[in-house]
Amino acid sequence: MRTKSENPTAGAALSLTSSDLDSVDPIFYLLRFLPYSFLRPPRTRLRLPSSVALPSPMTVFSLLLLTYFAVVSGLVYDVIVEPPGIGSTQDQATGTVRPIVFLPGRVNGQYIIEGLSSGFMFLLGGIGLIFMDLAVDRHRARSIRLSFGMFGISAVVIAYLMSMLFIRIKIPGYLWSVLIGGQSTLWSSYYGEDPSDLSGRPLGQGEPSLVVVVGKSEKRI
Repeated sequence: MRTKSENPTAGAALSLTSSDLDSVDPIFYLLRFLPYSFLRPPRTRLRLPSSVALPSPMTVFSLLLLTYFAVVSGLVYDVIVEPPGIGSTQDQATGTVRPIVFLPGRVNGQYIIEGLSSGFMFLLGGIGLIFMDLAVDRHRARSIRLSFGMFGISAVVIAYLMSMLFIRIKIPGYLWSVLIGGQSTLWSSYYGEDPSDLSGRPLGQGEPSLVVVVGKSEKRI
């Protein structure tokens, strides 16, 4: 005969402790309690071998952070396409060859250093959000919370500004919208010899060209 302690209830599964209220993220509570409103975990008696120890939370966090950095840096693209670390272009005026870090005119292509730089900015923004979440913990000292908040906000702002700078270096005038003659005009800068290159061969040759798109017509400047 089962005792009363062996019958788990939904109230016991959803019981709140003081540590459960440390986070103010609504998604945390949604993912923590919503699945258990209609799911019941099975009663299992699985035991790990004594020689196997669970990794610490910081180890798991570091592995997840490293995986995130590898994904947003385009590691899969680098392995499949094998792009060079940096590119080069020739100045038609002087004939000198100068290195370039950003692959111009293509949002679906990158150099290795370009991907690592962009991935680091995404990682910096994510870490900034984590520090901003730690800054609202009332169990910490006020000076520490203030430091966490300032660092988190600074990291998010720097990551956003640098990401916008990278996309403007990669594609100058990307999605600039102006009003000309009562019509909304999209200015888009790309690298190529002919506007048809936008849907044809990969871009990257020739001098930068400015295409003014008004409605369905295009005009090269």
